[in-house]
Amino acid sequence: MLSIHPKEISTQKLHGYLLGAIAPRPIAFASTIDADGNPNLSPFSFFNVFGSNPPILIFSPARRVRDNTTKHTLENALATKEVVINVVNYDIVQQMSLSSTEYPEGVNEFEKAGFKMLPSDKIKPFRVAESPVQFECKVNDVIFTGDEGGAGNLIVCEVVKIHINEAILDENGSIDQHKIDLVARAGGSYYSRARDGFFEIPKPISTLGIGVDQIPSEIRNSTILTGNNLGMLGNVEQLPSTETVNNFGKEHPEFIGLEPTKKHTFAQEYLKKNDVESAWKVLLLN
Repeated sequence: MLSIHPKEISTQKLHGYLLGAIAPRPIAFASTIDADGNPNLSPFSFFNVFGSNPPILIFSPARRVRDNTTKHTLENALATKEVVINVVNYDIVQQMSLSSTEYPEGVNEFEKAGFKMLPSDKIKPFRVAESPVQFECKVNDVIFTGDEGGAGNLIVCEVVKIHINEAILDENGSIDQHKIDLVARAGGSYYSRARDGFFEIPKPISTLGIGVDQIPSEIRNSTILTGNNLGMLGNVEQLPSTETVNNFGKEHPEFIGLEPTKKHTFAQEYLKKNDVESAWKVLLLN
């Protein structure tokens, strides 16, 4: 395994490792204005949500690695204390990328990238009309993590108004993850289209899984079942009853008397279909 001390490699090399390993990252498409009212638009992938009461978003226009300069977005946020964070989906990803070009101060990236400017209701910066969700934010704080190239500048924003395109909502009024079609940033020139890779894992909030440590050792030490497989098996609240397992065996006599390796292989096939209960029944059959 390659082990690295951050201070023993160049910032540029470290930057590449960080962005390649911590991915995909959501994109804050940040719209600001300068002290003279000139609009600016730029994407940042050092971004996430950090609370809902109050609703807090944080993104970081880091200092440029190559020359230790700061970005217009940071300067504008410090000057005006306002920002719109627009969500980026697949429909606008190419235009978003174009807007990241480092145009000179005063150049309107909305126009360069072909976006329509929408007035905000609570703040002065404009919204990206084509974005499916737009957050109008007040800047509560800016946290400087250093003064050298690559240092972060954490802009702590409080959401004061949200605009959502109704076309991305489901029948219950919730955001449909397939309709919103989000994209995320990875290392190098790579992006990720979220809806092409969605899968569900039931949250263990209202349930109390038995845990991997309670799985019988002959299953836990399987050479077939993976860590993910064991995690699924350990997320059940209780094992199937003996009666349930026996009834399953009558319906599937082909699973009775199998050697452990074959039994684990069949159980794994059920797990691939998210049928954890049947997987357990196969594993518990004698």
